[in-house]
Amino acid sequence: MNLRSVLLAFALMPVLMAEAPARQTPGPILGVDPAYIRTGTSPCKDFYGYANGAFDKVAIPGEYASYGVNQEIDERNFTLLKGILEASARQRGPKGSAGQRVGDFYAAGMSEARIEKEGLRSLAPHFAAIQSVKTPSGLLAELGRLHALGVHAGFNFGIQVDDKDSSAMIASFGQGGLGLPERDFYLRPGKEADGIRKAYEGHVARTFTLSGDSPAAARTKAAQIMALETKLAKASRTLVDLRDPQANYHKVARKELRALAPGLDWEAYFATVALPAKEAHVLVGQPEFYKALGGLLGSESMEDWRTYLRWNVLRSASPFLGRAFVSENFAFYGRVLSGTTELRPRWKRVLAAADRALGEDLGQLYVKTAFSPAAKERALKMVHFHKEAMRARILAADWMVEATKAQALKKLETMRSKVGYPDRWRDYTGLNVSRQSFVRNVQTAAAFDFRRRMAKLGKPVDRNEWFMTPQTNNAYYEPSLNEMCFPAGILQPPFFDEKADDASNYGALASTIGHELTHGFDDQGRQYDWQGNLKDWWTAEDAKRFEARAGHIVNQYEAFEVLPGLPINGKQTLGENIADIGGLRVSYEAFKLATQGKELKDIDGFTPEQRFFIAFAQGWRTNQRPEALRLGVTTDVHSPVRWRVLGPVADFPEFRKAFHCEATPTTQAPTAIW
Repeated sequence: MNLRSVLLAFALMPVLMAEAPARQTPGPILGVDPAYIRTGTSPCKDFYGYANGAFDKVAIPGEYASYGVNQEIDERNFTLLKGILEASARQRGPKGSAGQRVGDFYAAGMSEARIEKEGLRSLAPHFAAIQSVKTPSGLLAELGRLHALGVHAGFNFGIQVDDKDSSAMIASFGQGGLGLPERDFYLRPGKEADGIRKAYEGHVARTFTLSGDSPAAARTKAAQIMALETKLAKASRTLVDLRDPQANYHKVARKELRALAPGLDWEAYFATVALPAKEAHVLVGQPEFYKALGGLLGSESMEDWRTYLRWNVLRSASPFLGRAFVSENFAFYGRVLSGTTELRPRWKRVLAAADRALGEDLGQLYVKTAFSPAAKERALKMVHFHKEAMRARILAADWMVEATKAQALKKLETMRSKVGYPDRWRDYTGLNVSRQSFVRNVQTAAAFDFRRRMAKLGKPVDRNEWFMTPQTNNAYYEPSLNEMCFPAGILQPPFFDEKADDASNYGALASTIGHELTHGFDDQGRQYDWQGNLKDWWTAEDAKRFEARAGHIVNQYEAFEVLPGLPINGKQTLGENIADIGGLRVSYEAFKLATQGKELKDIDGFTPEQRFFIAFAQGWRTNQRPEALRLGVTTDVHSPVRWRVLGPVADFPEFRKAFHCEATPTTQAPTAIW
């Protein structure tokens, strides 16, 4: 999802109703809630402020860096999931059943006394294995062992659909290994950045102290970690550079890997992760990173590398260890980076871990209560109208030639939609979950999932697999599969209510169905064809026209200042901004198609068109801490929420008409792509 904004100076609209205070008491979450509207603000000048202004009074709970509609949905989902987990823990289902696995996982996570008593015993074998590393080859083998446990040290390794052969799975390598959110945190100048780096180094030192090191030794190790990770950061690409799928696609023959990065013993790594010998090629996203990593294996001492591996084990495990480790982890990643003031309750943290470890076990139990067949049927109908609206927009695009349109329409026609929950649930048979150790359960589940993903190699692509759990409040478009996915967890009020009017549902889901559909045709998605292959299907002239229009959007969003001196990075957020702008347009036209011939009535003094746009804006209502805003602008490919409303409505004639704004904006907004 994305965030950005630009507001045009339009004439004031007549006041529609008296401003009401934000709703503070529990109750249904409405797609259009008059209580949040600030009528003293002109919708033509600041539509986010108009639709959500009264929500500014709502305090951000201590456990959140941001609080708004998404967190309201999450809280309701969390309450439902908590009930499922607690019931499963009490009932102790048959061994090997979904109920047994999620119940025992939850019980282990909630047993604070046992976790405190266990201490670091479950990590001792990993520390011993790390201490035995003496050579670069041994280091690569140990990295493979840690990756299989969910410890993401050194670099990123995974199994994915081959971008240029969507019928095949392939092993892939990408840059990684950093403890700070991304490379610019190590390299960006300024007092604020220096403060974060100093705080991070202090956090590393305190964690080592908790693990048994003396304060002096811990400070030395923290300095070593910072120095090594800074070198990894210097070898890494920026978020903007990572957004180019062609530039980050490098298919390399296995036998040529040593020449690509001479310092790396690739086969030692492959032996540990059990990469089949028949896998003759791999993807290496950023070759220069691996060349630099190979050099660092020779230039940095093995002692420093062992310290780095130990740190990564501690960092990965800290959220699942005793109170001291949890608190220290939160103090940096929660308080310093995002401004959060309170640690989330234990049950929410254990729930999140269960979702990662046993997501579809938990999902089977969740959807029985949270998503009816009637809801799925209506959501699918909405997807249909969105695709019809996109078809009309493609046909009407006067900047595209017929040959490009034909390919775009073929991609649209073959785009698959997953709604609610999988048709076939993931099989967790063989995953041993007990009540004895929380951190061991987390690592066992990670290892189980690692083996599941490795088993995909050499097999047909499973197009029925879901990459989010059904209870997730999010959605995605996957270009290599040319598919959209809308879990039941996001198809909840106010985003979607099977009993709500169309204006409310279509407006609120502009940021979901319309957004994800448009991702298939954004600056990244457009580079994949109807089969999901990274392949150029555009005429040279149409590609230039697309890029010119995208450039206007870059300029539009870079003019937005989130905080004083902190503008949005228009290139970093381009794909999400395209999807936000196009998603609103597609959803509005889908709404018109769905209601064609129907008699629509005003509700609460708002026309259906006004309700559509208000539902869209209120779907983004969020209060954010300054730290969270800064973190998001630096690390997120989405714009902040306010600008995810202001940007899309800036050049929307139907919006101006609905709210009686001036016919012509005083500042010419750039032309949208779709």
